[in-house]
Amino acid sequence: MIGLSSNPDRPSYEVAQALQSEGFDIVPVNPNEREVLGVNAFPDLRHVTGLTDVVDVFRSSEHVPQIVDACIECHVRTLWLQEGVIHHEAAQKAVDAGIEVVMDRCMLKEYRRLLG
Repeated sequence: MIGLSSNPDRPSYEVAQALQSEGFDIVPVNPNEREVLGVNAFPDLRHVTGLTDVVDVFRSSEHVPQIVDACIECHVRTLWLQEGVIHHEAAQKAVDAGIEVVMDRCMLKEYRRLLG
């Protein structure tokens, strides 16, 4: 999760905590954090080791182009842009690179909607 905060009042923390409790492996990506929810944080996506299936983004829209470049470089399969995170040009670049993109949707809300 790019932009995951250790602050329990932040939406990123709430979503990550709920998904983690459902069995999802959460990998915090935030240069300002050392650990979130008991998991070591990475300064950026390029430092994450292992396969990353989905990158969930909790950053403002202006950061999406750089995140897309990192996703392409790291061979990410799916880019998930949380509610309010919208960047059509960068999303199209990701799609053109073979990355599935979900934009302006909350992963936790969608999980609960689909799996109840």
